[in-house]
Amino acid sequence: MDGSAVIETTALSRRFGDVTAVDNLALAVRTGEIFGVLGHNGAGKTTTVRLLNGVLAPSAGSMRVLGLDPALDGPQLRLRTGVLTETPSLDERLTARENLAYYAAMYAVPVNDVSRRVGQMLETFDLSTRADDKAGGFSKGMKQRLALARALIHRPELLFLDEPAAGLDPVATRQLHELIQQLSRYEKRTVVICTHNLDEAERLCDRVAVMEKGRLVAIGTPVELRRRLGGALQLVLEVEPAYISTALAVVGRQPKLKAFQEASGVVTVQGAQREQIPALVSALIAASVPVYRVALQEPTLQDVYFSIHGNSVKNEQATSATPSVPSTTEVRQ
Repeated sequence: MDGSAVIETTALSRRFGDVTAVDNLALAVRTGEIFGVLGHNGAGKTTTVRLLNGVLAPSAGSMRVLGLDPALDGPQLRLRTGVLTETPSLDERLTARENLAYYAAMYAVPVNDVSRRVGQMLETFDLSTRADDKAGGFSKGMKQRLALARALIHRPELLFLDEPAAGLDPVATRQLHELIQQLSRYEKRTVVICTHNLDEAERLCDRVAVMEKGRLVAIGTPVELRRRLGGALQLVLEVEPAYISTALAVVGRQPKLKAFQEASGVVTVQGAQREQIPALVSALIAASVPVYRVALQEPTLQDVYFSIHGNSVKNEQATSATPSVPSTTEVRQ
């Protein structure tokens, strides 16, 4: 990533009558970044993508995408972006080849280059043998691959993917992830992924933003969010079973640590900080406890997500019960 901003929003909001779908969104996405947007249905992810592509106009605030104002320069901007919606809208009466050629023409791919690009996309997404079959006869996974190929046919600088792995088998999912990483790392394309798949976001994304009811409630790298919001670390120690009592006693003497025997020779330690681990292992060895394995179990992005969502629900309930007391669910980097 070169650090320059591809997407910038300031106090961006969009209302539909009494419903605020996007609320005061301030966001910056850098060139070449794989940026994840997480949130429940209704969190504002899809509305945000539509705003950033100039399909919807904002109710308030401002935004710049690829140096353009989407509200004013939507057609020009959309020639430079690619979008995969959660439900692919393919023309099922056309073949795979015809679908790609149609979109290549729509996105002003040079006429002399269309055939070559279509062939490349069909090969990349393992559709060459079905190139001249109508899309209506494709499986869900094949339709998803064709929709991905369509989103990339004009080589967009900025790619928006909504649940990109939906319907894909494990092999196709892995190929997709490798393609996304290639687009980012080697071609310097920027990829924004809206997903419910927290494992996918943790593996792929350089940074993630969590949205809740239209608001940005947390943003940062997966590591930053895990360490800041994911709760306590857990340490698993495997020791010689005959020394389990000694191990429990050694851990119990350490400040703020709690130890539990999980199985024969296995001790789970709660409350440990990363910097405490070397001293703890040294104390066990000094007490002649044979230590066979030390495994640090860090919070996952899923832990972070449900922690944030749980806090939001609690705050909402508290606000409903005592409306005179202000509350906030927002956590910023």
